[in-house]
This record gives sequence, structure tokens and C-alpha cells, in this order.
Amino acid sequence: MKDILTKKGLELMQDPRVAKLMQDERVMKTMMQAIQLRGRLQEDFDQRVDQVARSLNLATKKELRELKRSMRKMEQDLERAKREAAAAKKSLEEQQQNA
Repeated sequence: MKDILTKKGLELMQDPRVAKLMQDERVMKTMMQAIQLRGRLQEDFDQRVDQVARSLNLATKKELRELKRSMRKMEQDLERAKREAAAAKKSLEEQQQNA
């Protein structure tokens, strides 16, 4: 759907009538207002979804992203600790063999 709309939008932009319309300051101002309105509506919607999720004791997208980030960090820390432990074990074994 998005691809179709993008394609149609590009076709429209090539139309000389649309190009002329886009040069009109009023049209551009109205388009900017529409884009800003969409952003505000999306922000408002996201806040309301977060409120509902919290009231139902559900995780939000933001919380899930943070959880995934924390898990990735812990996995990296665990891998690093395993490598360090393996290196320490190898070093200890070498010291014991040399003794």
C-alpha cells in the first residue's frame, strides 16, 4: 500500500499542474500544517496507548526496546566474562604445568 501511494505521489509530482500548485505558498503552508498535525496526532495516540498499556499492566514498545537493549548488553557482558574466565583458566593451567 505504501509503495503504491509513493509511486502515485511521484507521478503526481511530475504533473505540471501539481508542480505549479506546489509553488503556491498557501498550499505549502497547508501541507506543512497537515504534516505537523499528523505528527501531533501520532504522538497523542502513542501516549494514550502507553497509558492504556500501563493501566492494564502491559509492556509498552519503549519498555520492550529498553528490555531488548539491556538483554543485548547482558549477553555481551556474559560473553566477555566467559572469554575472560577461559583465558584465566588457561593461564592458570599453564602456570601449574610450568611449576
